[in-house]
Amino acid sequence: MPSPPAETSALQPQVLVVPLTAPVQWLILGWRDLLRCGCLSLAHGFFLAAFGLALMATAYQHFWLLAGAFSGFLVVAPVLATSLYAMSRAVEHGGTIGWQLLRDTWLSWQQSRFMESGGYWCLVRFGLLLALAGTGWVVTSAALITLLAPAPINAPLDFLRHVVLSRDNFLFETWLAMGGILAAPIFASSIVSMPLLLDRRSNLLMAVLTSWRVVLANPGPMALWAALIMTLVLISFATLMLGLIVLIPLLGHASWHAYRALVDASALPERPRAR
Repeated sequence: MPSPPAETSALQPQVLVVPLTAPVQWLILGWRDLLRCGCLSLAHGFFLAAFGLALMATAYQHFWLLAGAFSGFLVVAPVLATSLYAMSRAVEHGGTIGWQLLRDTWLSWQQSRFMESGGYWCLVRFGLLLALAGTGWVVTSAALITLLAPAPINAPLDFLRHVVLSRDNFLFETWLAMGGILAAPIFASSIVSMPLLLDRRSNLLMAVLTSWRVVLANPGPMALWAALIMTLVLISFATLMLGLIVLIPLLGHASWHAYRALVDASALPERPRAR
């Protein structure tokens, strides 16, 4: 794959300002893409729901680990949705939606040199960074709950009784605050980064900085977008992960439309679309 022109690094995507209710429109457009892509989209949700159920079954008696693991799962979700972005991109351009599109999307990193700033390796590097952040939160969460909880936390009821409802300490508030401190910059760094890296020949630093610029230019819509994501995720968790079958593809497709509404990247060279 040829390297992007040298002047590409000097080009900056234009950040757009959207109305407060824009996230609702992104969900509507994401739902339309979900219906268009059908089983291919739902397969992503089914796989991740199955992973969530397996995680719950494995760590049910170690809830201190389970809480951090699910939080870390949300951190790396933008990377796991890469092929959902690719499907929405194909729908937008009238392309073919099929298993070959998914295969080409996930294997495209092999076609670019490791040091090529505009190649698909930047998606891999960003994914590794998010995975590292997620792992760090799992370890931090587990250590915090294990060391500071007034009693052993081995099951969801233990967590509810000794952490959430405890009046003798501020462990739950501390846990939430630390999670927020980690989640806020990751959320700001990943709102449009992955779709931008998939769509245009951009380096990782530019994509992350563009994502931060989006947040600074649209604080209200971004706050609403984060609240909608968290609410829908909590509802899905309440359905024993079954809600993730629909939620994951819905949010993945909606995130593509968020990128398209928030960023004008036409100044950057377009990345070839997988066929």
